[in-house]
Amino acid sequence: MIKRDIVLGRLDELLPELKKNYKVKEIGLFGSVARNEYKTGSDIDFLVEFEKGADLFDLAALGIFLEDEFESKVDIISKRAVRDELKSRIFSEVVYAHA
Repeated sequence: MIKRDIVLGRLDELLPELKKNYKVKEIGLFGSVARNEYKTGSDIDFLVEFEKGADLFDLAALGIFLEDEFESKVDIISKRAVRDELKSRIFSEVVYAHA
């Protein structure tokens, strides 16, 4: 079972690498893992703000890296791409990594 504190702890450790290799400015968890409601078969939801100049290749490469790292399916949503009707729910439950 995947726990929020374990994922966040690992994200904290990985943050310098994520910034350097994938142009991540900020990354956080939301969804079932952030709420400690993960069930087998769930994915891990990440909210990411990218640095200026990041592109779809950075997003795709980050997704592959995180899936390998956590051995789980992941969903990555760019902070600026969150639909208006989902903003309040996602932004209220997101928990950010800190280096």
